[in-house]
Amino acid sequence: MSSQMMVQGLVVSCQPVPGGPQDNADFVIGFARAALAAGATALRIESVAYVAAVRAVTGVPIIGLVKRDLTDSAVRITPFIADAEALADAGADIIAFDATDRKRPASVEALVKAVKGRGRLAMADCSCLEDARRALAAGVDFVGTTLSGYVGGPEPEEPDLALIAAIRRLTPHVIAEGRIRSPEQAAAAVRAGASAVVVGSAITRTEHVTSWFNTAVSRALATRAEGPVLAIDIGGTKTMAALVSGSDVLEEIKIATVREAGPEEWLSTIARETAAWAGRYKRIGIAATGLIRDGRWSALNSETLAIPDSFPLVQRAEDLFGVPVQAVNDAQAAAWGEYRFGAGQDADMVFLTISTGIGGGIVVNGRLLTGMAGHFGLIRSPSQGMHPLEDQTSGRWMAAQAAKAGHAVEATEVFARWRAGDTWARDIISCSARRAAMLCGDIKMILDPKTIVIGGGIGLAEGYLDEVLKHLPHHFDLKIVPAMLGPQAGAIGAADIAGAAMAHDTHSKIRAASA
Repeated sequence: MSSQMMVQGLVVSCQPVPGGPQDNADFVIGFARAALAAGATALRIESVAYVAAVRAVTGVPIIGLVKRDLTDSAVRITPFIADAEALADAGADIIAFDATDRKRPASVEALVKAVKGRGRLAMADCSCLEDARRALAAGVDFVGTTLSGYVGGPEPEEPDLALIAAIRRLTPHVIAEGRIRSPEQAAAAVRAGASAVVVGSAITRTEHVTSWFNTAVSRALATRAEGPVLAIDIGGTKTMAALVSGSDVLEEIKIATVREAGPEEWLSTIARETAAWAGRYKRIGIAATGLIRDGRWSALNSETLAIPDSFPLVQRAEDLFGVPVQAVNDAQAAAWGEYRFGAGQDADMVFLTISTGIGGGIVVNGRLLTGMAGHFGLIRSPSQGMHPLEDQTSGRWMAAQAAKAGHAVEATEVFARWRAGDTWARDIISCSARRAAMLCGDIKMILDPKTIVIGGGIGLAEGYLDEVLKHLPHHFDLKIVPAMLGPQAGAIGAADIAGAAMAHDTHSKIRAASA
């Protein structure tokens, strides 16, 4: 019986919550029969007793394991040789065990020997590529990604597709397991290289699935009950303040950003201009150019907007407005807005804004990367370190180039003169678009996104995206699309981030009250 014949396709893990109302043999047998009736090709069963109970009613492949909480080892999955032998005797075809490099009661080699001695196949539950290498060298038949994210540090939210792909280069017998909660994630695991996909909690743990839906519903209800969010988008040229509900901008005002005034005055001006909205919102989301880390704001390119280093943006705003504040870089906020409500369509994407400066945002596995991630305009490679890319591509650069050509005009007029056929304007637009296309190519080679969404006043200017596409290498499998939310993307994204934080706080209070 070959390992390839044994496990391929969907494997359902029939493991009830320990001590829960479904933790008995009748329920486990029922889970197994229902899963097989719906097309599962194999089962993953915990405990010798439950393996024996399920083996009595079906002949399909069973991956058996035992879980133990030990005082002298972090290894939980089939830690002892006696466990492996007992699972084999109970009818498991494949014995799964922890294959991580940690203090353990029995070595991986000893467990493999015991499993093979009973005529069974061995599955190594791994946390990383090195675990897989060692397990394969010891003779395991399958490698699972079961323990990725569970050997220290914060638990991830998404399946480890990168590890699946890396292990697939070592063996075709990769079993994807861990945090696979949707059909889309299961399909992505197969595309990454898995021959089989284990789904457990999403199918057989009613308590877990209920909690996921309950969290989502509670957050949505909390957001609706709390009303709109005040979104503030501070840019190098102008600031927008808006009342936002979901993707709907209910009201908005625009204020010129007086560059020399500084952040204290910018916030005070916004507070004065939005005074009539007081009481209509309970949280604020701020999107601002530059670096925002732990609520503090710093300039990355003072030519775009000069900001005192580590200005306490969140604290100052909370003191001024009297409500909780979330703050994020403006391009990152716009990326999130496009991901949630615009051209990103809830798929992995890179957002690139080309305006007064150049910024960007990256969304991977449903998470917005913050901090320094996405500050593409500050890349210095094309200029050999002399200038940031945005100083040679953005709207400010266009105006400066026009001035050198004897035309004291802003970027909007450069576009108008280009469309009118002026050669000097055409050269400026073409040069900017060529550099933007090179940046898109670099992003593709570094991150391999399927989609790059282009926004910003320059990026969305009539004809500019067509110029960018002219310069993009044809062999790139890359979709470049215009942003759908336009200049409101940053405000919508910041409001959604703030709303999610508000809903999380409310949900935590609800759970605490019901505990």
